[in-house]
Amino acid sequence: MANIKSQIKRNRQNEKRRLRNKAVRSELRTRTKTAIAATAEGSEGAVEALRLAMKRIDKAASHGVIHKNQAANRKSRLMRQIAALSSEAE
Repeated sequence: MANIKSQIKRNRQNEKRRLRNKAVRSELRTRTKTAIAATAEGSEGAVEALRLAMKRIDKAASHGVIHKNQAANRKSRLMRQIAALSSEAE
């Protein structure tokens, strides 16, 4: 355990950020899975689910939870999966 006041505060801040980032990453995975599942079953909410997933990925990148290149890779991979599922359904 740290004895220096500034380090104690830094530890508190890091823990708060870690928990916040964990929640954001978890939501990213959930939104992505929801978008893929909605497209796979061909529901009318698929476009909206995809839009929300993209929005959350962009938001996470802008807040520094994930790197901007990682966000681009995730969006690209998601779009490829959606395109594959859409062409498969037709």
